[in-house]
Amino acid sequence: MPSLIDLGPQGLRIERHRPWPRSVVDAATWKVAIGELARGHLSLLGLWGEAATVHLAIADEATADIAVISLECPDRLYPSVGARHPPAIRLERTIADLFGLSADGAPDNRPWLDHDRWGVCFPLAGRIDVPEEASAYPFLTAQGDGLHQIAVGPVHAGIIEPGHFRFTASGETVVRLEQRLGYTHKGIEGLMREASLERAVQLAGRVSGDSTVAYAYAFSRAAEAALELAVPERAVWLRALLAELERLANHLGDIGAICNDASFALLHAHCSVLRESVLRAAAIAFGHRLMRDIIVPGGVTCDLDETGQAAIVAMLHNIRQRFPALVKLYDNTASLQDRTVNTGVLKPALARQYAAGGYIGRASGRSFDARKTPGYPPYDALRFEVPVLSEGDVNARVWIRVREAEQSLSLIDQILAQLPPGSLSTPAGHRREPREGMAIVEGFRGDVLVWLRLLDGRVDRCHLRDPSWLQWPLLEAVIENNIVADFPLCNKSFNCSYSGHDL
Repeated sequence: MPSLIDLGPQGLRIERHRPWPRSVVDAATWKVAIGELARGHLSLLGLWGEAATVHLAIADEATADIAVISLECPDRLYPSVGARHPPAIRLERTIADLFGLSADGAPDNRPWLDHDRWGVCFPLAGRIDVPEEASAYPFLTAQGDGLHQIAVGPVHAGIIEPGHFRFTASGETVVRLEQRLGYTHKGIEGLMREASLERAVQLAGRVSGDSTVAYAYAFSRAAEAALELAVPERAVWLRALLAELERLANHLGDIGAICNDASFALLHAHCSVLRESVLRAAAIAFGHRLMRDIIVPGGVTCDLDETGQAAIVAMLHNIRQRFPALVKLYDNTASLQDRTVNTGVLKPALARQYAAGGYIGRASGRSFDARKTPGYPPYDALRFEVPVLSEGDVNARVWIRVREAEQSLSLIDQILAQLPPGSLSTPAGHRREPREGMAIVEGFRGDVLVWLRLLDGRVDRCHLRDPSWLQWPLLEAVIENNIVADFPLCNKSFNCSYSGHDL
C-alpha cells in the first residue's frame, strides 16, 4: 500500500507547514488516500474546507506518520471521502454548509449544521443572503410492522445542551436512532478570521467549555508549530498539569453521572463532591475553576505558587482517600452491573474504522492516546499507562475513566515533583509571510485537532476538530437493539460534546 511518505511527494509540498507535511495533490492521489482509508490502512484525523479547497488529515497508526493532503476545487466539487469511508460523511455535509463545496458521489447530501436559520448560505465562502424559512428535515425511514417513532429534544431536562434524537422502535427495542445536531453552532471558524493570536486562543478555549484547557493547548501548540516558537520548560510542565486537572475533574463527574442515569444517586453525589474538590483546587492554584485563558501561544499566563501547590496536594490526598471506596461500591453493586454490563456495546472494528479516541475507543480495544502517539512534551518524560479494554460496553467505558483518573493522579504527582523553574512565556513575535501549523492534543474525550494558517501575525484560517465528530455517529450504532430506557445511560457513557461538535 502507498505510505503517507509516498502520497506526499505526489503533490506540491507546502513550505512553512509544521510539524507534519501538507501537500496539494490531484484528484487521482486524493482517491488513492480515500482507498487507503476505506481499507483501514489509514485513519481519518480531520476533513475541512476553504473557499475553493478541501483538506484531509490522515494518519498511519502503524508508523505514527501524519500528513495533510489538499485538493483544489475550481468547479466546487471534490471526490467524496464519505462514499467509501463513512466517518467522513458528516464532515462533508458541514463543508457543504459552510463553504458550498460538494462531495461528488456523497451518500448523504442533507444539510448538517445549517438549519435554515442563518439567513445566509455558505457563510465562509460566497455568502448568499436567503430568507429565514426553515424546511422540514428529511429523517431517514425504517420499514417494518409495528414500528413507531419517538422524538427527543432538542430541548432536554436540566442544563444539557440541545440536540435532537429521533428513535424508531419496535415496542421498547430501538431499531434506529438518528441524530440531528448543530443547535449550538456559534460560528467559531468565522470568528477566527483575522483574529489576533490573543483573541483566537480565547475563542478556541470557548469551543467546548469542559475542554477549555485542551482546546487552548491544541491551538497554542499549532500556533507555536507555525511560528517555530520554543516554549519555556516551566510552561510546558504547567500545561500538562492543567490538562490532567481538567481530565481528572471530568472523569470524576462522568463516572457519577453514568451511575445517576442508572438510578444510583449515591455515587453521583460522592463523585460530584470529588469533582468539586478538583475545581476548587484549580481556582486556588490558577484563579479559575475551569482554568480558562491560562494557556496561550508561547506559554502560560499564570504561575503556580506554594499556596496553589498545597491546594492541589490536599485535593490529591482527599481523592486517594475516598475514590477507591467508590470504585469498590460501583463494582460490588449488582443493580448497577445489571444496567451497565453488555449495554451499548461498541464493536472494536467500528471503533477502529471511526478512529474513535478517548475512553470510547480505548473501551473497545483502540489504544490511541495523543500523549503517547504522536506524543508531545512533557509526557515523554512522564510515566503513565493507557488503559485498554475490549468489551466496548457502558461498564468498560466506566472502567476506562476510573483507570485514567488514577493515572492522572499519578501524573499530577510527577509533574509537581519535577516542575522546573524558569519563565512562563516566550513572545510570539510577528511573521508577515503565511505560516501553517497543526497540533493534536489529548483532551479528556480524546484527541483534539487544530489546524491554522497565520498571515501577517493574524489568523487567516483555523479549523478545530472535536473528538465528538468521530464519536457521535457511533452512539447511533451502539443503541440499536437496546431498549429506549437505556439510551440516557449509553449517551452519558459517551458524553460527546454538542458545542465542540457544532462549532
